[in-house]
Amino acid sequence: MIRLRFLLACLLLPALLLACAAKPAATDNPPAMHGETMRIATYNVSLFDNDAGGLIARLKLGSRDARRIAAVLQRVRPDIVLLNEFDYDAEGRAANLFQRDYLEQAQDGGGEPLHYPYRYLAPVNTGVPSGLDLDGNGQVGGEGRERGNDAWGYGLHPGQYGMLLLSRYPIDTQTVRSFQRLKWSAMLGAARPRMPDGTAFHDDAVWAQLRLSSKSHWDVPVDTPLGRLHVLASHPTPPVFDGPEDRNGARNADEIRLWREYLSSGDTPWLCDDDGRCGGLADSERFVILGDLNNDPADGDGRHDAIVELLEHPRVLRYVPPRSEGAAEVGLRYAEQGISRRGNPAQATGDFGPKTGTLRLDYLLPSVGFIPRGSGVFWPAAGTPEAAIAGASDHHLVWVDIERP
Repeated sequence: MIRLRFLLACLLLPALLLACAAKPAATDNPPAMHGETMRIATYNVSLFDNDAGGLIARLKLGSRDARRIAAVLQRVRPDIVLLNEFDYDAEGRAANLFQRDYLEQAQDGGGEPLHYPYRYLAPVNTGVPSGLDLDGNGQVGGEGRERGNDAWGYGLHPGQYGMLLLSRYPIDTQTVRSFQRLKWSAMLGAARPRMPDGTAFHDDAVWAQLRLSSKSHWDVPVDTPLGRLHVLASHPTPPVFDGPEDRNGARNADEIRLWREYLSSGDTPWLCDDDGRCGGLADSERFVILGDLNNDPADGDGRHDAIVELLEHPRVLRYVPPRSEGAAEVGLRYAEQGISRRGNPAQATGDFGPKTGTLRLDYLLPSVGFIPRGSGVFWPAAGTPEAAIAGASDHHLVWVDIERP
């Protein structure tokens, strides 16, 4: 199973030190196969549109960005991949189009067609009207950004910035857990947004109804050759676009903290999913946390302790963070322009412009008990043939290869 790994190894040498399914889910948990390697990836693809149905229309017409996204996936060929910022529609039309017309067709700069027989997608909070004044401007809804600010998660229409999970292996859709409607105030010690004088930003009536997840949090069990794997997928809000109350910074931190609580062995009766099942993930279960978590451990905005504490959780595998030549190259250019980094620029996963620079926002965090066999960020150096397909999104695909001991 070469999967073009020789080429990737040459490029990334430092890294080596509705719920719906396309097929019925398997009912039996297959035995783990030792010595087999599985590749997992996360990719914020920026395949969203400001109009409902806009992504479907673009995919029908032929999207250059979607072709480049597909080419990257065909080059890296992950067994399981989470796509962030892929607009959700209830019929799965956008997902159907992307899989049929892009992934399953050979793309320039890509590789062989890529087929995923299983997938999971479900509603998200983005763009869903709350009926409440969530941004504190004295009115409910409005036009454009004001309407988006009063949705349960920022978005201009329901499903914008959704998530799509693709898998070569069966997904047990009957046991998926979603935390889309979990109330933020239910979390013990929730970081309730407050003004500098200490007063609460939201009144008690609004605070009691606010949802924690800006999109959703999913626990998707996948039956892989390495055994059952719980894919813990999310996309917390960016910790910016707010005011002195830092409501998005607080929400980002607690969205990340949800996974720490989910992995804890303590009593969490408040942690109830959308079907009313409460509690976290059993200590015996294996998992991977993945997605655009919108928090760099050292640089940029956000409460960095939130991501650092997740990285250092005793159930999370410690391994050399994925990196790339492209990130190191761009980071050096920004440093020459005066944007300094405390973290390792080679570990960045996206380029967010001259005011922000590069940041590490996208993560793959397998559980202890796996052996990492390689990792990287598909961010080739400028001037290489691969660079032509790597710029469809401001984020880059992150991958890790794991196996069982």
